[in-house]
Amino acid sequence: MRWSHYYIPTLREAPRDAEVPSHRLLVKAGFIRKVASGIYDGLPLGLRTIRKVENIIREEMNRAGAVEVSMPLTIPADLWKETGRWDAYGKELLRFKDRSDRWFCLGPTHEEVVVDLVRKDVRSYRDLPLIIYQIGPKFRDEIRPRFGLMRAREFSMKDAYSFDVDEKGLEDSYRRMFDAYVRIFKRCGLEFQPVEAETGAIGGHFSHEFMVIAETGEDLIMYCQKCGYAANRERAERRRENASVHEEQRPLEKVHTPGKRTVEEVSAFLKVDKNRLLKTLIYKVDSGSLVMAVTAGLREINENKLTRFLGAERVELATAEEIENLTGAPVGFAGPVNMEGKVRIVCDYSVAEVVNGVTGANEEDHHFVNVNPGRDFAVKELADIAFAVSGDRCPRCENGVLMEKRGIEVGHTFKLGTKYSEPMECCFLDEEGNSRPMIMGCYGIGVGRTMAAAVEQNHDKDGIIWPVPLAPFEAVVILLNPTYPAQREVAEKVYSSLSGEGVDVIIDDRNERPGVKFKDSDLIGFPFHVIVGRKASEGMVEVKVRRTGERQDIPFQECTLRLKSMIENEKTVRE
Repeated sequence: MRWSHYYIPTLREAPRDAEVPSHRLLVKAGFIRKVASGIYDGLPLGLRTIRKVENIIREEMNRAGAVEVSMPLTIPADLWKETGRWDAYGKELLRFKDRSDRWFCLGPTHEEVVVDLVRKDVRSYRDLPLIIYQIGPKFRDEIRPRFGLMRAREFSMKDAYSFDVDEKGLEDSYRRMFDAYVRIFKRCGLEFQPVEAETGAIGGHFSHEFMVIAETGEDLIMYCQKCGYAANRERAERRRENASVHEEQRPLEKVHTPGKRTVEEVSAFLKVDKNRLLKTLIYKVDSGSLVMAVTAGLREINENKLTRFLGAERVELATAEEIENLTGAPVGFAGPVNMEGKVRIVCDYSVAEVVNGVTGANEEDHHFVNVNPGRDFAVKELADIAFAVSGDRCPRCENGVLMEKRGIEVGHTFKLGTKYSEPMECCFLDEEGNSRPMIMGCYGIGVGRTMAAAVEQNHDKDGIIWPVPLAPFEAVVILLNPTYPAQREVAEKVYSSLSGEGVDVIIDDRNERPGVKFKDSDLIGFPFHVIVGRKASEGMVEVKVRRTGERQDIPFQECTLRLKSMIENEKTVRE
């Protein structure tokens, strides 16, 4: 490929709305261009990298026994209504009517479509297990698209769906997909971490996220270096502390705290440590019953954990009116003392560690001090309902401690069970002739997001540093002065030799200053630069490794052999 005949519109300035390196660099380096909020053109370089991600995915999915199909982006509402998601999904689902006044949506995910496909043709246990996948566009009408391809409205995704006869079969399919994901992200040359995760809008009872480690990641990962436990902060569990506090319990006392509602305000007013405060939130559960959730100090209630503990579908904070009707006090003064029998009280593990604490007195402008759980209110339900923080004890091993790092979600695997197959009557006949719903799994990879995450993890002040497997071109031959016959002759020979040996190479044959060519090559992030300059007349070229900046002069006749070896070594190291 010749640069002079290619379309690589690099820019000197980043877009003003670019908040993260991948957005800034992919635009500057000519990989993408914005069409509308959260919608982007993929330019030639960007498309080459996207295709390389797709090829890796496709090879590993096929290797794992999945079969590729193509499903439509436009989905009839009737399918989504069968599962109840038409009304439940929210405004991210872009709905519209066709000319016949029938409702459709642009698919953010394809569970309903794939179930409809399978239920039409698969009838017997002999046809299972089955794993179907596609690679194609999705649309989610994000309220705030940001970070370029990291949170776009229209995006490319690989989504796969497994169908099995029982839970044992699902375990096998899930493991095959999990292992395939590990191979995919290793082959992409990325540092990543599989973590336990919430299932979210997709549903199901268990899932893993695959996180590319990056400081700019939106997600916080909690992990244990000792045993390898890792989970998204939304899901992360923690072990209960066995703290023994040697402090005499003082008498319960009600104090006047005018206008002091928050942890910060109350602790400052009473001059007590924030960890002594018992923070109380009141939630409405599913049909409308109320629950009082209590945690200590600066701990935050994790609504996902609370929902699971209660066996509920969802929880939401009670209204100010509901809180006042229950406690007799406005928001900010609720507490568990004297509330037994009036409302269900669930306490976080941290509550058991508090001695002589402070909590709302269920009376406006008043708090209780010297509150002791077990003495002043019954702790009948004690559970892990707060977010884990760095320093908490690992839930999986005896002496491990949780630490945190940031990550970017690029893949997600789910055990769905019968969430979709049952309401849509996607059934099979077992060996006894009984009709049973298929057991499903679901497995997604954000293709464009993987490209963006690679940039977040691999860049410097000069631009992108692509892992070799994802680079739009593995090498660039930089012809410094096209008007010099000796340089042109050597550059053409090197370019032809590399191309002939299967190296993915582009030649920069533009009539531009050397400085411009160097800056563009660094910005785009080609892994290897073959610089053909003054030493060409001596039969020498310079090879630069983009990642390390290492340079070496070599005879141009040896360039192809040496470069192929360097490329293979880089792939091996990164995997």
